[in-house]
Amino acid sequence: MTVAVVVDTASALPRDVAAANGITLVPMGLSIGGLPVAESALTMEELIARFDEGVTTSGASPGDFAKAIEISQDGDGVVVITLASELSSTYRSALVGAEEAGGLVRVIDSCTAAGAEGLIALAAARMAATGATIDQVEAAARRALGEVILVGALSTLDYLVRGGRIPAAAGWAARRFNVQPLIELRDGRVRPLRPAFSREAALERMLSQWRRSEVPGADLHVVAMHSLGADDARALLDRIRSEIRPATSFLSGFGNTLVAHTGPGLVGLAWWWERPLT
Repeated sequence: MTVAVVVDTASALPRDVAAANGITLVPMGLSIGGLPVAESALTMEELIARFDEGVTTSGASPGDFAKAIEISQDGDGVVVITLASELSSTYRSALVGAEEAGGLVRVIDSCTAAGAEGLIALAAARMAATGATIDQVEAAARRALGEVILVGALSTLDYLVRGGRIPAAAGWAARRFNVQPLIELRDGRVRPLRPAFSREAALERMLSQWRRSEVPGADLHVVAMHSLGADDARALLDRIRSEIRPATSFLSGFGNTLVAHTGPGLVGLAWWWERPLT
């Protein structure tokens, strides 16, 4: 028996990667025109085509968390990792679901989203696979949580402005000067970075931030993400792999619930450097 790991689908964790690491995924909520829609029922293209109908999202439900915990629980405990509580009700839902399911459960607010959240879940799963205790698995998740970085380049800031995630002035400036907005998600909050004046420059800016963060002797865990069209994300990952051999690296879609907030044309990088334990 091992500690189980559960994470919501805002983590942008591909299903095959989650399955290979024994991670259970809990679906986020999605509605179009006021009607609930299963997140997995729409492709990204179909979701974007229906933006004018009014797309909204909600946190994963307490019942879905309770079900996932009950299925995963084998006596050694369950570690649940959620989308940042500053961005969603998902963390609170997970707490309610954990109480409903009972048993030994730890719920962790990732303070992030997308691939960064997924990398935290993978750190927990790797520790769980060694036969570690729930305390050790939780500690591994929190260690990654403290180190993970998430940056992204958007085609527009309008969707984030509309959702109240960033100031309207930032969206106006991006439109006025026709720039490629860059953002960073840190401590549960989205903040604009210095924009770029072309897509190529935006990708290079993200790579430069990754290079500056390097920790000598540490293992790199990285995921490149995209909303529509994987070419830019694949190019980022190829550039990184040409400079270093990551311990973990994969390509992922952002997922419908995140794209509902950011709009199309999103590409991003999430990574952390795992220092050797002393």
